Amino acid sequence: MLAFIQETGSIAAAGRRMGMSYKRAWQLAESMNATFRAPLIHAAKGGVAGGGAQLTDLGVAVLAAYRQLEAMSRRGGASALDVLADARGAKAPDV
Repeated sequence: MLAFIQETGSIAAAGRRMGMSYKRAWQLAESMNATFRAPLIHAAKGGVAGGGAQLTDLGVAVLAAYRQLEAMSRRGGASALDVLADARGAKAPDV
């Protein structure tokens, strides 16, 4: 969700990209903000000037760390992914 908020500037739009309801997207954003030592997402209410959302500095750092961990997991788990893909009769994703 953080990546989609960063791309769209909107919690609602990020939720739509993930197939979530407006309410669920906001609940997830609020939950992430409450889970970390400081908010990951700063949201401005809508209205005449429009609203929007952006990642805080901590949100950007958390997203970058998650992406790094994800890449490391893909590289480290490549052989396991090959076994699972072979068991399914499918090609493993490129890592």
